[in-house]
Parts: sequence; structure tokens; C-alpha cells
Amino acid sequence: MKLGELLKVWMPEQRWFAGKGRVLSTVDTRAIELSSDPLVELHLVYVVFSDGGKDTFIVPLSRRSVRDEQLERVLVGELDEEPRWVYDAMRDRQATPLWLDLFAARHEHRELRFHLEPGATVPLNLPGDIVSTEQSNSSLVFGDSAILKLFRRLEPGLNPDVEIHDALHARKNPHVAPLLGFLAIEGEKSKGQEDGTIAMLQTFLPAASDGWSLAAASIRDLYAEGDLHPDEVGGDFASESYRLGGATASVHADLAAVLPTGTIDGDELGGVVAGMSARLDAALDVVPELASHAEGLRACFAELAELAEPIPVQRVHGDYHLGQVLRTYQGWTILDFEGEPARPLAARRGLDSPLRDIAGMLRSFDYAARHLLVEGHTDPQLDYRANEWAGRNRQAFCDGYAKVTGSDPGEQAALLRAFEADKAVYEAVYEARNRPHWLPIPLASLARLAQTA
Repeated sequence: MKLGELLKVWMPEQRWFAGKGRVLSTVDTRAIELSSDPLVELHLVYVVFSDGGKDTFIVPLSRRSVRDEQLERVLVGELDEEPRWVYDAMRDRQATPLWLDLFAARHEHRELRFHLEPGATVPLNLPGDIVSTEQSNSSLVFGDSAILKLFRRLEPGLNPDVEIHDALHARKNPHVAPLLGFLAIEGEKSKGQEDGTIAMLQTFLPAASDGWSLAAASIRDLYAEGDLHPDEVGGDFASESYRLGGATASVHADLAAVLPTGTIDGDELGGVVAGMSARLDAALDVVPELASHAEGLRACFAELAELAEPIPVQRVHGDYHLGQVLRTYQGWTILDFEGEPARPLAARRGLDSPLRDIAGMLRSFDYAARHLLVEGHTDPQLDYRANEWAGRNRQAFCDGYAKVTGSDPGEQAALLRAFEADKAVYEAVYEARNRPHWLPIPLASLARLAQTA
């Protein structure tokens, strides 16, 4: 079997594959050798879908002449040429130390360039372990020292995650993990393409807990009690939400200090409203249950056009929720400034209101409060307690943000409500396609937001 044929079968089964539900038409590959012993290649995989869409994926592979039983679980398949046995190099522990070696050497090979940040040191001779929660990207953890994120889809331009961490390097913000380096690939100059980003290397934060897990533990503690309010339960999360709000404000302030800022009003604001309305129209085709809320949501979006003052915009996170933050003994750390992976890279590098991030986190508190209610818990009395927990933590987050900035996000009610509604529309489509039993979570929020308008 040829490699393209092999990958055509293997890739759709991977969690990171961004073409779920689409039929692959053709798959071509181009290999860049990273090591000869063992043979490790970085493959650019050019995919054409049956609907005419195209994409380029990054797939590191290792190859052996003899089948290795220890690598059986990461076997991609067998080729009709030597070396014939193909393995997923991101899960091949004999191959993973190579990444650190190449970064330490600031390796350059053909169109690849391994950049190392000034003053950064890279551990050597450590195998990488795949992070089991990989989604649109894949990450390797090297001991307790470093983590490598491989961006699976290749697009021209510097990835926002690298760009933002690189820009924040001089600010020494305590709420982001230091960038160690990144891997770039030269763009096609004949087409005027910018260099693309393949991977980034960051300091790893051991013994850290993600925000979603901590919030979920808090809500479980609340539900386990008979009739206590959130502030009466030992696992009350509000103080952490307050600190997270402050950390978010700190990062927003540094982003505004080192990257472009601006304002939008008039026609540009009309474009924002049009985009929200268009996303709602598209969502109605996927989620018919939205129809009863559509008029109220459009009114919610239309309120933005009536705002008199220009809206400040800057670089933001773009996909902010409890799963994107880690709690260490030193405080909160914010991760993954890549933005929503499904959006074009140019859009993810654009300017937006910080309230977009705030709305994303407020939506995440609603999700944390309600996720157990769709996972087998049917007691109707828990609905009130979920609302109480979410409201307490939403307010605590905004209070923490206001403490740093001097401005309460809740005072910009129309803008914040529109961003929340826009995010909840996105969530409704996602849940309808991937977790239909979770669809009531965004629908409940959209009902509230539609009535408020």
C-alpha cells in the first residue's frame, strides 16, 4: 500500500483530524526527514475532500524495516516499500526525544527552522509522552520540564499561540507559561505566502490542575450537600474565580501593551452584528430548537448597532474557557492562545474586544454548573443550585477582572450579552453535532439571553 492510501484510512480515526464527517477524495504527501536512525519524517499531507475543500495536515511518522511489537498500538500500517512498517512518531517514545535535540541545536534543514528563545534551555535525552486529551492539536510532555504542541493543520502565517507568547516574553507576565521555542516552515514565496508554524515548545507546569476539573469538583461538592448554598460548601470556587478574573485582566493589559490595539464603531460594528446574525441563521439549519429564540437573539445582536461609544479592540485569547487555564501553587496560568482552530488563521490574528474572552469564560461557568445535570442527574431541584453556583462564580470572575482594570465588565451589558449569545449559538451547533445530550445547556442560556434583549 502507498503512504497516501494508508493515511486516507488512518487519519479520519485520529482525534485531531479536522475533517470529521467529510469524505476524503485524494491524499498526497511530502516528506521532510528529521532523523535517519530511526527514520523519522515530518509529512505534509495534502488532502482534497469530496466537497472540493482542501487542507494540509502535519503528520510525523517513524518507519522500521522490522515490525516492532512494542509499538503495535501506534502502528499506522504497512507499506509496499522499505522501511515498510509505519508508526505514529508522536507516540513512538524512541522518536520523541528527537524534538528536543533539534530545538537545542537550533536545527535548520531545507525549509524547516527550529527557533530557540533567547536564554531558553532545553532538556535533553527525555522521551515525550502524548497528552491523552489531545483535540485539534497534539502535545508531548517531556518529564516535568517542557511541553511540545504540534499544530496539526498548516496555514501560512505565524500561529497566534506562538505570536502572543513570543510578544509577552519581555513582559514576564506570571500568568502565561514561558515560550522556549517554535518550529517554522518556509512559505511558498512564489505564492507570496508567509512562513507557517508547525510546533511550539513551552515550559511545562507540573502538579497543575485545569480549571474545568476544579470547577467540576466544586459543583459535585455542592450537589452532594442537602440544602447548602455555594458559599457554605467547603469546595466553594468563587475565590478562585475572582483570582482567575484578575489573571485574565493582567494578560489582557499586557497584550494591549505589546501588540496592536484599536477601536471599532459605525460600519465595522455593523459588520460584527451581521456576522453574529449570519452565524445564527446557519445554526438554525442545524439546531431547529433555536427557532423559538431567534427573534430575541437578533434583537440582542441589534443592540450593538445602537452603542454610541467606540469599542476598544486588541489581541485576545479567542477561545477562552475553563479548560484553557491551569491552577498551580503560584496562581492561574492561561494556555492556548491559538483561538478557535476552525476559524481562518488571519481571523484569529485579528483584533477583538476583551469582552469576547470574558463572555467565553462566563459561558464556561454555566457549562460547569450544568454538565452533571445532563449526565444522569435528573433531580429538578438541582437546576436552582446550578444557577446559583454559576451566578456566584460569574460575578466573582467579573469582580476580579474589575479589581485589576478598574472597570466592571458587567457595565457593558449589551456588548457582553451579545458576545455570550454568539458563543452559545456556536455551542448549540457543536453539541447538536457531537453531544446531543448536552444541547440543553446552551439552549437554556439562549432562552435567557433572548428574553433579556
